[in-house]
Amino acid sequence: MAAGSVGVVTPQKFHFAEPLTLECNRTLPSFDLMVETYGTLNSDKSNAILICHALSGNHHAAGFHSVDDKKAGWWDNMIGPNKAIDTNRFYVVCVNNIGSCFGSTGPTTINPDSVDANNSDDPQVYGPDFPLITIKDWVKTQAMLSDRLGIDVWHAIVGGSMGGMQALQWSVDYPDRLKRCVVIASTPKLSAQNIAFNEVARQSILSDPDFKDGRYIQAGTYPRRGLILARMVGHITYLTDDAMKAKFGRDLKSGKFMYGYDVEFQVESYLRYQGERFSENFDANTYLLMTKALDYFDPTRDYSSAVAKDTTEPAVPLENSIAASVESSKANAQNELEDAVATIEDIESDRQQELAALKAAFAHTQCQYLVVSFTTDWRFAPERSQEIVDALMANGKPVSYINIDAPHGHDSFLFDIPRYMGAVEGFLTAPFITHHRPATGERS
Repeated sequence: MAAGSVGVVTPQKFHFAEPLTLECNRTLPSFDLMVETYGTLNSDKSNAILICHALSGNHHAAGFHSVDDKKAGWWDNMIGPNKAIDTNRFYVVCVNNIGSCFGSTGPTTINPDSVDANNSDDPQVYGPDFPLITIKDWVKTQAMLSDRLGIDVWHAIVGGSMGGMQALQWSVDYPDRLKRCVVIASTPKLSAQNIAFNEVARQSILSDPDFKDGRYIQAGTYPRRGLILARMVGHITYLTDDAMKAKFGRDLKSGKFMYGYDVEFQVESYLRYQGERFSENFDANTYLLMTKALDYFDPTRDYSSAVAKDTTEPAVPLENSIAASVESSKANAQNELEDAVATIEDIESDRQQELAALKAAFAHTQCQYLVVSFTTDWRFAPERSQEIVDALMANGKPVSYINIDAPHGHDSFLFDIPRYMGAVEGFLTAPFITHHRPATGERS
């Protein structure tokens, strides 16, 4: 067993018999959550930390499932005795989100409606009938788990990437139930480019002939090729060009051109391997659900500015002579210049509107924040983290921000980087700030 490990851990399943109404206005009659815990909860339950997982993550964040297990939990370098999230000090909880494929209720679990319809003779999994879910839905279920555990206020809620979105949503939806919020390599909402990447990944799955409209389990097939392609696209966005160049360059697998479409470059081999491995452990319907939840995330949705831009365009008069056409050309050149200036002004106006909406969303938050970004993360670039920081500072909220120099791209949040680990540890163990700073709207 690795030094500093939490050791062998056993997942627990929590069943919730009460109906859960989702943002999409559909209701789950009941649901299960798979959970792992590390460390010991103190007598007043004030040392609990909630870990929120990213797209491909699950409840197994640290330790091993058996003494023979070779692979530790996905954040084992962060969680454990004397680590950044110290289990000698904190009681750490990691929950697998609904819609996942690792034991919590999702597309691969039995649909109770099929049990009723078939008198239990032929129960069917949810498959594509599982409702679309959102970050707010996940946070709602995590709050229900908190109640079950008797944890009224979390010492901290911590998440990277999609997990950071959940931590952020927690601070907005349940402001009095967490003292610290750690948002790592995340964003206040997805950009159009990020939504586009997710759509390409989804179409890779949806267009696979073995997808069978999402009923591949019943059909005895599996959209393996589609899921491999989806993961390959995603994995490219998690890395950087420099990292891929340093690791693979243009190295050939066999040392020479084979003049075919099989794997020739080392980077091709790596991507195919990552896709193959992922396809063996993940569910295609879950991938569709998770990427949609990412697309939908927007904590400002209920706080967006009511100011609407005037999009009415003035009528363009018809030209009735060559002279008029020449004058029109001059006017068009001037208009193009003015349009370019207006475009810059529109971008700034949009930025200000986004800031105003974020400021409104964070106005009633009560926790203190640590926001972490990574210099080479182009999926959720540092500028997106800085938008969160700007909005918090504009409200006078206590926020610390660090931009870590790391070569690993978006995946940096999974690496053991001393400055990063030190920042998290320091934030979790520092005294709680009980007063707010004056609102400045400026980053130092």
